[in-house]
This record gives sequence, C-alpha cells and structure tokens, in this order.
Amino acid sequence: MRHDPLNDIINSIKNASRIGRKEIVAEPAGRLIGRVLKVMQEYNYLKSFEVIDEARGGKFRIVLSDTINNCGVIKPRLPVKISNMDRYEARYLPAQDFGILILTTTKGVMSHIEARKLGIGGKLLAYVY
Repeated sequence: MRHDPLNDIINSIKNASRIGRKEIVAEPAGRLIGRVLKVMQEYNYLKSFEVIDEARGGKFRIVLSDTINNCGVIKPRLPVKISNMDRYEARYLPAQDFGILILTTTKGVMSHIEARKLGIGGKLLAYVY
C-alpha cells in the first residue's frame, strides 16, 4: 500500500538522475503528479513525460534532462503565504534564483515564481534544483 505516490515518483526521478539514467517508468499516474511533472517540464528539469498503460491505473514514462541536482517532497504540506515565501526558499533551495518550489494554489499547481507574480499563496508540495 502506498502512502505518498508523489514522494515515490520524485524519489525515483532523483535516484535515476543520480545514476545517470535518461528515462524511467513510474507508477501510479495521477492528476496531481501529472501537474507537478508539467511544472518540472516547464522549467526544463524534465524533457518530457507521458501516460502509458492507462488500463491498469496508468504509469508515467518520464524522460529526464541532466539539470536535476536534487529534488524532494515537502512534508508536511505546509501552507505558505506569499509574504513568507522567502523563508521557505531559504530553507529548501540552496541559493536565491536557483531552483523552484512547487505549490498547489487555488489557481492550480505552479512554481513559487508564478505564485509570486499572481500574488497568491498555497501549500508546498515539492522542491527541485
């Protein structure tokens, strides 16, 4: 029984990136995970991803780029206001303007950069750099 599928996929991406693999197949495929992967793809941390084998619950085929140094899930899912975003950037990212925090907001899943432009907060899901 899986308790946190997002954590499983992020760890699979991190481990595959560390050993130099170019592609992984990870399961299960879910909407939240797909949206997190889409944000990672927008910032060039992933080359592409697609859903395969939908009949059995779905799997993701993820093509990695060589730009991931580290990534992880933020637990517990901390609520963050836009005014406190700098505190969490300093906590989870190694340097200013290096990497992204991924959060879920009322406008959908997005990076902290987009959330700052829109002036909204949300709940932290993951970090990538």
